[in-house]
Amino acid sequence: MVNRVANKRGFTLVELLVVLSIIALLLSIAAPRYFQHVERSKEAVLRENLATLRDALDQYNADKGHWPDSLETLAQEHYLRAVPTDPLTERNDTWTTEPGEEGSGVRDVKSGAEGEGADGKPYAGW
Repeated sequence: MVNRVANKRGFTLVELLVVLSIIALLLSIAAPRYFQHVERSKEAVLRENLATLRDALDQYNADKGHWPDSLETLAQEHYLRAVPTDPLTERNDTWTTEPGEEGSGVRDVKSGAEGEGADGKPYAGW
């Protein structure tokens, strides 16, 4: 008669615990780095979107001689395809605008997101 217990293949509880602890250790190292990269990429997209919006505002002012009434005007007049999304708030209606001369139109735009960037400056000040 063959010993059936000796022929069974599988992992012991100790082996499984060792493998799970190694996986947990690797995740504890990798997860924070992943989230840091996600935040940095959102900040890079925010900087690019702000530069694009400000460039479109300047072009509009140079062409028309006055600032646009809203950011949507830039899209309607084809200075932008669409108002870009703020990557931190994930919406395109949270931009805060600064009025032009005599309080009319939109001269500058800033993010409406709360918090600070990696450089320590608030997003609303970018």
